[in-house]
Amino acid sequence: MFSRGGPTEVRAIADVECDLVVRGGTVVTAGGSGECDLGITGGRISQLGGAPRGRREIDASGALVLPGGIDMHVHLTSPEPPEPGVPGWVDDFASGSAAAIAGGVTTIGNMTFPAEGQSLRQALDRDLRAAGGTAAVDYVLHPVLYFASPQALAELPGLASDGHTSLKLFMTSAEFEAHAAEMIEAVAAAGQHGMLTLIHCEDGALIRFAAGRLLASGRGSLDHWAESRPDSAERAAVERAVAICEATGSPVYIVHLSSAAALRSARRGQARGLPVFVETRPLYLYLTSAALREPQGGRYIGAPPLREPGDVAALWAGLADGSVHTLGSDHAPWSLRDKVDESLDVTTARQGVADLETVLPMLFSEGVRAGRLSLSRFVALTSTNAARLFGLYPRKGTIAVGSDADLVVLDPRLRRTIDGRAMQSRADYSVYDGREVFGWPRFTLSRGDVVLADGQVLAEPGRGRWLSRGPTAAP
Repeated sequence: MFSRGGPTEVRAIADVECDLVVRGGTVVTAGGSGECDLGITGGRISQLGGAPRGRREIDASGALVLPGGIDMHVHLTSPEPPEPGVPGWVDDFASGSAAAIAGGVTTIGNMTFPAEGQSLRQALDRDLRAAGGTAAVDYVLHPVLYFASPQALAELPGLASDGHTSLKLFMTSAEFEAHAAEMIEAVAAAGQHGMLTLIHCEDGALIRFAAGRLLASGRGSLDHWAESRPDSAERAAVERAVAICEATGSPVYIVHLSSAAALRSARRGQARGLPVFVETRPLYLYLTSAALREPQGGRYIGAPPLREPGDVAALWAGLADGSVHTLGSDHAPWSLRDKVDESLDVTTARQGVADLETVLPMLFSEGVRAGRLSLSRFVALTSTNAARLFGLYPRKGTIAVGSDADLVVLDPRLRRTIDGRAMQSRADYSVYDGREVFGWPRFTLSRGDVVLADGQVLAEPGRGRWLSRGPTAAP
């Protein structure tokens, strides 16, 4: 069997029924938990409970058996190949998959940005080629709509019928403001075809106004990042997104919501029965704007910026009460040198951090272990809700007979001190460096394959599959 403390050992078992048995763990879903064994055949869960037998066994005693994590917000590709000497995100589908596996994430959603002159379809085809030979976990692609041209709108029905049932918009873009009517038409069309529209909610005009004032007053350095993107800009954009949802009847998914004010706006829409769904980001649960004022505070820069202690408390409350539906890493990793470059200012700051490997363990340690979240709520936030919203349930996001055998055997006693230099991402630091975290994967399984054992990533590049999706469904 896969021994718990030493090198991985595989033992044949007589009277074979399943390919693999996970034995002795506590199985947890969004609906509850209980101790039982489970059998896996042909990459899917074939038996729950009873006494399954198989060719191999995993010893899950003392551990939790959870659905594989689903992180629907990562950045592993750029519109154009990076030019020599020009900094960019340092991960791709290969290193990003390894980081996901090490952290218990088995399905990712990559933001696909069209290059200049590319259609949405061409951008998707480009990223499908990039992932095809390198991704080791299953993946979906979210096409980014920068220009709501008639040609782009005409693509949406075909994309939806082919299983690309999501669309991403940026309210920060000047193009959004210049073509707001067409962008709203895109949201309406997406909803008509079962697509979920992801929206980056910060008002671009307000941000440009704030940044301009800071630069004019000589306060444009990175330590003024929070002031350059005030929560009023986020709140205004969320209010507008809720209004667009109400006008079109189409579901909207607010990515990386960061503030109490913005969450109150989203909740008001939810209270009226509108399909307004909210994602938050790990950064906003563990750090505040004080970190931005530390030496090399630029390492923490993301958009929206880190907020205040009251915002952190509000987001934890939203995770617990259901007004925040998912946790997405927004994994967009840079090297530390490129993040803290002193030539940068509030208009050129490099946004994004590495968080794929830490998204699940950090939430378990600070959420479940600290008593803020139940185990079932943890599973809903990290897997089940995303599977429903993005048209993957029940193939993904749960532990049930017939579902893909995407599993994390998480040891709640396994303790590590975070060191970004030793992690799978090519980023050379973590924003959580030095933190002691309890609850790491002992094993990660993807479609029945053991892709992590004893801390070692075992997956072959290219084994990941693109997932065709159905229409969005409320969690």
